[in-house]
Amino acid sequence: MSMDIDDAPISIAPAQGVEGTTATIFCCDCGAPIDGTTAIDAKCYDCFKLTKDISQGIQREATLHFCRDCDRWLQPPSSWVNAQPESRELLALCLKKLSLNRTRIIDASFIWTEPHSRRIRVKLVVQAAVADDRVMQQALEVVYVVAYQQCPECAKSYTANVWRASVQVRQKVLHKRTFLYLEQLILKHGAHRETINIKEAKDGIDFFFSARNQAEKFVDFLNSVVPVRVKKSQELISQDTHTSKKSYKFTFSVELIPICKDDLVALPISLAKQIGNISPLAICYRVGTSINVLDPNTLQTADISAPVYWRSPFAALADAQDLVEFIVMDCEPIGPTRGKWILAETQLARASDLGVNDKVYFARTHLGGLLHAGDSVMGFMLTGTNFNNPQLEAIEASHTYSSRIPDVVVVKKHYPNRRRNRRRQWRVKRMARDEGELLPKKADQERMDAEFESFLRDIEEDEEFRQGVQLYKDPKKKRQQDEMSMVTTDDGEDDAPHVDMNELLEDFDELTMEEQQ
Repeated sequence: MSMDIDDAPISIAPAQGVEGTTATIFCCDCGAPIDGTTAIDAKCYDCFKLTKDISQGIQREATLHFCRDCDRWLQPPSSWVNAQPESRELLALCLKKLSLNRTRIIDASFIWTEPHSRRIRVKLVVQAAVADDRVMQQALEVVYVVAYQQCPECAKSYTANVWRASVQVRQKVLHKRTFLYLEQLILKHGAHRETINIKEAKDGIDFFFSARNQAEKFVDFLNSVVPVRVKKSQELISQDTHTSKKSYKFTFSVELIPICKDDLVALPISLAKQIGNISPLAICYRVGTSINVLDPNTLQTADISAPVYWRSPFAALADAQDLVEFIVMDCEPIGPTRGKWILAETQLARASDLGVNDKVYFARTHLGGLLHAGDSVMGFMLTGTNFNNPQLEAIEASHTYSSRIPDVVVVKKHYPNRRRNRRRQWRVKRMARDEGELLPKKADQERMDAEFESFLRDIEEDEEFRQGVQLYKDPKKKRQQDEMSMVTTDDGEDDAPHVDMNELLEDFDELTMEEQQ
């Protein structure tokens, strides 16, 4: 790395091969004949270089401050800049540390040093005037010592109660399926990079930021990916009575709609008529910037945005924990299709009733293209189930919709032959967060593991759901599989869907250099 600043210097050495110059005196040091009209101090050029040092006053050692946490360099007086090793930015930072004392830098370049030596060596070529019309240049070396110093931003991140804005994300549900998906969206888009702390809280997560605009940017991101309701509050921390300057802490309360994927919802009748006259009893098949619901009897869909929902809020009638396994006795498509969905009539028997009774339930489903006789499905059992829900009571009292309530609502296909602890060749990343005093108990930990396993199965089964998640190759699983014998057999066939290896990403954070044998 070199930096050219000026043109070629004007040399005071005697010109070679130029006629017309005559020696009038002898050099006072070496006795060489020289031209007295151009000589300085009656010395030749070589002797003058030995006695004159134009680099006097330029320090040969200096100190550079480096933050190991964020890899930034201190640029006096108080700014921190990013600079790669042996870059133009780092060279400019080194040159600003020098006091030149009427000298000019002609050239500057790095001299290689060991990376762990904490030394940076720079070779300089300086130029200075030694007479009225004579200049001289000289090379020197400056050594910079790298001293570790923590920048204010990193110091705040390691100190408690230094945040200036916090975002409290909450969802009042009994499971964390939506939070697991939201976590993957945050990791995919890097929305958590400016946080100084992430803390687990009851019914949600708290994100802490060092500036208000960072928290507002994070809230805007949440608004763009999930339906939320935001409330803002501020607290006065300090006030200067002389300058009227005030310091506040800002808190943003972000509440997610308590409806998750695969939930059964009973819409208010007025809302169902408003969004397209859809049946009030519907399935939530996707949660994006709005809630997408589906009527499995007619394949009609509707979107419920966050403002519309909060004007007439409602709770889920049943969630994923209430799903019951059914066996498909017969499935017959009846014609209407909508994208990947095909309307079909099915005959179902509860899996727990096989061998006990011969009770069969009739239901319409949107999974006509996936189901065959003998398959297993997961659905909600409405017959014989008591719900404490005012919207459902209004539907039962309605003359229009009371006769349309089915016995069973089919939600998704189930794969009972899936190996319980089969080795996946992929994995997802998790955010590093502080659990604080909310350390999970053994029962809670088992429930959280079951929810995470259900989330991974949703990734495998739903390609559309998989688009919002970044999947990485798991080198540990691959290494274990290479060491295993290929003659292993399974008791049952694993017919569950798998993730294609072409969809997986390389995790560059864990790549290591291995010797090939």
